[in-house]
Amino acid sequence: MGNKEEYLLKAIREIHLHTNIQVLDISSIYETEPVGFTNQDHFLNMVIEVKTDLAPIEMLEVLQSIENDFDRKRIVRWGPRTLDLDILLYNHENIVTEQLIIPHPRMHERSFVLIPLYEIQKDIYIPGIDKPIADIINQLQDKEGVRIWKQKNGVDVFALFES
Repeated sequence: MGNKEEYLLKAIREIHLHTNIQVLDISSIYETEPVGFTNQDHFLNMVIEVKTDLAPIEMLEVLQSIENDFDRKRIVRWGPRTLDLDILLYNHENIVTEQLIIPHPRMHERSFVLIPLYEIQKDIYIPGIDKPIADIINQLQDKEGVRIWKQKNGVDVFALFES
């Protein structure tokens, strides 16, 4: 909802400004059709890689705080929202708690997650899945619905973090 690109870039900036988080890389921005609740506008998706000394639950709390700062409302499952920040992976750990599951439980089924992840980490493996990410993507039916909306240009990728 709202200015999707602006929400994404401002959220990345907030993540980067956190004293315990360093943004290492970002993907291009991809436009995708909604999943689940389909009577809504297309989504913009991207993946970022960070380095942090925060525990996974602390990282989740930071991300949820940023979502709340951008008026994230959890009204309809998979429904319209200003921002949705998920932890896909945390090192090579498998984590299952009431609040958090890592790796993200449906990431291996979602082209809109895997394609931007592949863009920044071509050799990554998802814990518990013994296949290269490229093989997983090739088997997905919805990959054609993931379109580059704004290409990352390598030169000024981190310009948005300048203060």
